[in-house]
Formats: sequence, structure tokens, C-alpha cells
Amino acid sequence: MGEEAGQSPPGRTTSVGVPKESAEGERRVALVPKVIEKLQKRGAEIVVESGAGLEALIPDEAFTDAGATIGDPWSCDVVVKVAPPTSDEISKLGRDTTLIGFLAPLTSPETIEALRSAGVQAFAMESIPRISRAQGMDALSSQANVSGYKAVLLAAQESTRFFPMLTTAAGTVKPATALILGVGVAGLQALATAKRLGARTTGYDVRPDVADQVKSLGAQWLDLGIEAAGEGGYARELSDSERQKQQEQLELAITGFDVVITTAQVPGKKAPTLVSAKAVEGMRPGSVIVDLAGEGGGNCELTEPGETVVKHDVTIASPLNLPATMPEHASELYARNVTALLELMLSEGELSPDWDDEVLAKSCVTRESSAGGTSADTAQPAPGGDTDTKDTTSEGES
Repeated sequence: MGEEAGQSPPGRTTSVGVPKESAEGERRVALVPKVIEKLQKRGAEIVVESGAGLEALIPDEAFTDAGATIGDPWSCDVVVKVAPPTSDEISKLGRDTTLIGFLAPLTSPETIEALRSAGVQAFAMESIPRISRAQGMDALSSQANVSGYKAVLLAAQESTRFFPMLTTAAGTVKPATALILGVGVAGLQALATAKRLGARTTGYDVRPDVADQVKSLGAQWLDLGIEAAGEGGYARELSDSERQKQQEQLELAITGFDVVITTAQVPGKKAPTLVSAKAVEGMRPGSVIVDLAGEGGGNCELTEPGETVVKHDVTIASPLNLPATMPEHASELYARNVTALLELMLSEGELSPDWDDEVLAKSCVTRESSAGGTSADTAQPAPGGDTDTKDTTSEGES
């Protein structure tokens, strides 16, 4: 086959390894067959560990048919993952290997230090800056779309009420009302999905500029009179007085909804409390809260991360790693993000990152220094963690 059939160009090639994810419950895979030809044309050879795609319903044969090789991914020039590597996995990485994946640089500094000590050049997907040019590499956003969608399905499953209005011979059933707290990527997807299911939707965020996005989805805008827009499209942290005012008004507003979905996380910090125990107690029996901030402790005061519990006759679900529950499409989206980042680094088969490039400089968390040792990137990781902003009401996602 010629180059037009997916073969890599002549000369040097860079090997890219795709290991099987070892984290409990992680069903995604970092690359899928659909992106292999594109990477081959940039001079990459893809080596996939046997069984790496099985949890995402992708057999080894699908990878080999696309041009990949089944073998040892850890000996490759580049290793691409989804979840942060374990200590055992780091020990398999050769010095000067490049690692790409979700690396939790703000919440797992010991992982970053271990990678640095191992001489690994590491790029954290959650540290890719939120700029227009990097949208195709923004894995936080792609996975947040999955979380927002699945959160609504979970809410509908746990609800004791219909989402849509139903008119039957026995009478009319009113539609459920859904409030989405934090309308970043996950929040907007949740609003759109709840609307498709027939619920009456309302969105809230401290950034007033997102009100038009909420309304464009056919949802109402909950205006609490608090504005906290910050730089770069992010929200600033609320003052103590603003936070108290927000809490008081949210307690009143929340009691009028059948479903509340929360998405607010602060990278590297505990998730803010948006739904108090008092608010839960005031909700109608049978109501549902889906808390997407479980990794950060939860947005609801009564949340038990990773569990579904009933408090005051209200169901509170806090699923962890929702994207892994939809591994087929979540893997496909993530693979496109990883491929876009790799394309930025590959030049005629050589891995040659341009450190003047803002995307590469900010996403790199460990790399070789000019003195021959290793050093962390000088830039701080961009806000990350399922989720999307720095403030107390808009989500960060992984």
C-alpha cells in the first residue's frame, strides 16, 4: 500500500503505544481504530496492548485492520493513556518516553514527581489551555459532554416522575422541572438533554454572559442577582458575602425543582457546597439530585461520593467517572483529542514539540531540561479537574 492508503511517510517514524487501562471501572481506551490512519500519515506507528479496547467493545482485530500492531505499548516512544499511570506503570516507561493522558497535576503531585524522577516527558490533557485553537484537543470538554448527557439519564432513571408532560385518558401529567447548577460544557449538555426528554429546564451560573446560551437551549435563566465573571471566560471566586447570598437564595429556589444536577468543581480544591442539607429537606419527596462533583467531595452537603443514597426522601446520586460508563463514544471523542495533540508534535515522523507553542508549553507538566535533568513546565496547569472553570458554580471535568 502507498502513503495514500494510510502508510507512514518514508524516514523516521515515532512509535505510539496504547496500553490497556488498569484503573478500576475505567472502560475507555486512549486511541480508536478511526484515528490510526491519520496518525500513520504523520509518521506514527501504533502499537496496541492486547485487549486494550475490549471494554469499549473494540476487539484487537479492529485495530490491526486499521493498521496497528498488537504488542508491548510501554516500550514505545510515546504512550497514550486515559487515567493517570500507577507506580507500576511508571516503572515500565523508559527514560525520555513521552506520556499523554489525564495526569491530575493539581490533585496528584506525587504522580508528577514520579514521572519527573523517571525522566518521562508528560503532557496532561486537563492542562491544555481553553483557547480557540486548542478546542480539538480539549478532552475536558469532550468528556464533560458525556457526563452532562449521562447525568440526565441517571436522573430520569432515579426519578419517581415522568420528565415530559403526558396527556392520557386518565388525565394530564405535568412535566418535571430540572435545575442545572453550573452551565459550562457539562451543564449545557445536561440542559439540552433534559429538554429533549421533555422537562422544563432552568440553568444557573454566576457568569451572566452564559445566560444567552442557556436561553438558546429553550431553558429559563435563574437570576440570583450575583455576577462573578472573571478573565478568559472563567468565573472569579465569590466573596464571602456573595457566597452567603447565593446559598440563601439557592436554598429557596432548589425546593421548587424535581431534579437538580450540579457540575461545579474547583481545580485542586474541594468542590463548593451549592445544595445544603436544608435545601434537600425542603425538596418534594421523590425528587432527585445528581452531583457530578463527587471527585471533589460533592456540591451537595449530603452527597456520598460514588454512592446513591436517599436523604429526607430525596435521592442523591454522585457517580464517579461517568464518561467511562459510555466507553464507545467517550473513547472516540478522547482519541480525537489525543490525535490533535499528537499532530501538533509530529513533524515528518519526528516527535518535535515546539515549546514556543502555548498549547504544548502549558500542557507539559514534566520535560527534559537544558541541563540534562528533568524539570516541570514553567506554566501552571490550566483549570481542569470534568471540569470547566475556576469559580464556585461552573464545572471542571475529566
